[in-house]
Amino acid sequence: MMAIAHKGAISFGLVHIPIALYKTTQDNDISFNQLCKKSKQRVRYKKFCGNCEKELKAEDIVKGYQYEKDKYVIMTQAELDALKTEKDRSIHILQFCDLSDIDDIYYEKNYYAIPDSGSEKAYELLRLAMMQSSKVAVAKTVLGTKETLLALCPKEDHILIKTLFYHDEIAAIPKAFAHPKISAQETKIALQLMKAMDAPFEPSQYEDEYQQRLMDALQKKIQGQEIVKAEATEADSIADLMDALKQSVVMQKKSGSMRKKAIRH
Repeated sequence: MMAIAHKGAISFGLVHIPIALYKTTQDNDISFNQLCKKSKQRVRYKKFCGNCEKELKAEDIVKGYQYEKDKYVIMTQAELDALKTEKDRSIHILQFCDLSDIDDIYYEKNYYAIPDSGSEKAYELLRLAMMQSSKVAVAKTVLGTKETLLALCPKEDHILIKTLFYHDEIAAIPKAFAHPKISAQETKIALQLMKAMDAPFEPSQYEDEYQQRLMDALQKKIQGQEIVKAEATEADSIADLMDALKQSVVMQKKSGSMRKKAIRH
């Protein structure tokens, strides 16, 4: 069972819906440890106090806020928790809006919101009402030491909670760039290419091919074999945009025809 990321409750007017949040993703990346180049021993990171001249354990460390140079005020976890009101602990719905009202740039992380035992009916009512009205809920709660903006999005059998960045956290586009004029013919060919590549999105069709090559290489290294350079699959560079578009359309039509033949056989 996946660990609970956060316990709280959805506050919808006077309706209180206890829930638990679970991460929607898991880390499948291959990880590496840092080793000493000479001894091949694992590099360890130690928390060391220069004043006490000793390594610190977790229980020796407290949280401090620097208000002046080298001056800190200490906050215990109990003091931080005491600052949270019941509203802070709840996922307090502020408004409802269309999903399209929220620009994709504001989304950060996703969580499954799962109702506690006994709160399923109120949870289902909220989910169904949002589904039928095609609305999402904008809410706030305190996660850790930060008041976090959220979007509650209804799905076929659950509510997905997305954390949102605040407006002042969004960086501006770093530099201006030209918007050259596009001809009608170029647009037409680009649309033909898009049509040739159009297909329903099936996430299960895609996998991390580099991670698989990396694992294969690691297994070869374990067995004492040489690592062979991966074959290049880059297409030839075509200077003219129209030529590149036209050749891409032809290639996609050929590959589409081959896929259809493969399916029939």
